[in-house]
Amino acid sequence: MNAVEVDVSKGKSMVTVRCLFNETVAKPFDMRRTGSELKQLADYLKSLDGETRVVMERTGRYYEQIA
Repeated sequence: MNAVEVDVSKGKSMVTVRCLFNETVAKPFDMRRTGSELKQLADYLKSLDGETRVVMERTGRYYEQIA
């Protein structure tokens, strides 16, 4: 299983991907939350082998739809 860790800050998010035994799949990288960058992230996550889960901090209203 892959765990996608997302640290959300005001103007961007920091993303890293790890798999079992804490092995890093993708080193931490910054991303802006634009439609095109979110699509790139989604496409990348879909390309990973196995199950992938996204983990986010529980603050703010990040569950709302992005316009």
